[in-house]
Amino acid sequence: MALRKLGKDPESKSGGSPTVYLDDKTDNYLVQGWKVQDTERLTQMDIPAHETVVEIPRRMVQFFEEMKSDAGIDV
Repeated sequence: MALRKLGKDPESKSGGSPTVYLDDKTDNYLVQGWKVQDTERLTQMDIPAHETVVEIPRRMVQFFEEMKSDAGIDV
């Protein structure tokens, strides 16, 4: 598996999270973020047992390639 780091949260105080990756082999995004544990929000989603939900700040959207392409930014 070849993971490509697309970007880290530039405002992260610890410098380690959240982070967005692209798996070049599967062409899927991997998102490292804060584990959502808020029951009220979780009950509003249909999450299968084999999945989880992480949260990232809106400013992280800039690291998703499609967003860059749509904005005319070279990746």
